[in-house]
Amino acid sequence: MKSITKAYRPISWPMKGAGGDTGSWRVHRPVVDIKICTKCQFCWVYCPEAVIDRHEITIDYRYCKGCGICAAECPTGAIRMEKEE
Repeated sequence: MKSITKAYRPISWPMKGAGGDTGSWRVHRPVVDIKICTKCQFCWVYCPEAVIDRHEITIDYRYCKGCGICAAECPTGAIRMEKEE
């Protein structure tokens, strides 16, 4: 456990998936075109849910909320948003 003074200790430590699977209510999903992707990792940096794998540029759809920030920040257009089926 991290050493923090008692006055500033958070109630809980966040961890991946602590809130459960949250991707089920998504309307659009990001799809990566690996042929166009330059692996610049902008999507990984800007993803607010940290669901993009840094090295393989894959998306964990169990937790992706479909916000589209990754697609908006992609300089090559390798990520597009598709309607969820």
